[in-house]
Amino acid sequence: MTRILYSLCGADRARPFSPHCWKAVMALSHKGLAFEEIPLAFTAIPKTENGASKTVPLLKDGDRLVSDSFAIALYLDQAYPDRPSLFKGEGGRATARFVEGFAQTVIHPAVTGIAVLNIHDMLDPVDQDYFRVSREKWLGRSLEEVTADRDAQIEAFPKKLEPLRHMLKHQPFIGGDMPLFADYIVFGALQWLRITSGSIHLAADDPAALWFARCLDLFEGQARAVA
Repeated sequence: MTRILYSLCGADRARPFSPHCWKAVMALSHKGLAFEEIPLAFTAIPKTENGASKTVPLLKDGDRLVSDSFAIALYLDQAYPDRPSLFKGEGGRATARFVEGFAQTVIHPAVTGIAVLNIHDMLDPVDQDYFRVSREKWLGRSLEEVTADRDAQIEAFPKKLEPLRHMLKHQPFIGGDMPLFADYIVFGALQWLRITSGSIHLAADDPAALWFARCLDLFEGQARAVA
């Protein structure tokens, strides 16, 4: 049986960039499960698996289809309890929900302000049109207006990760001695920034950058290989 993970790419299929898809990639690798990743353009997603989902990641595991990165992680822990846990119990699931909220309300908006034009430029023309219309409607202004103060947003970005630095004073990963899904949530956001803008905009000796490097090295460096 071949597991398939549908993810998101631009014109270059070798550079899947979605933060949510990276969470799923890391979750599957954490569980030690073989899978084939099929990156899709934005406009190809609704045509995939008979329109099973409007968004990716979408996991096909046998005859089971699961969308949404958090739902995929929950499914993997339930379906493969003999493999390393992504949450280590109810407390880990609750913690991951909190981390997800932090990532989506603090880190993701900051990445958008820095990288939204980079993302647009990575896409094929038909997807550029879709991306511009949909994102400008969502953001309430043009992509150029969103990134008008990009340099200032880059300068302000490291402060967004202060909670992560505080935690790293006590342990090497959000999950403790080893990473859990909560780590992959924040990692996905920074990997998104790295692939789309070319940098995570942190000093090399920043504890958050060192944590990110540890995550890049997981699973034989599969995430580091995409740049």
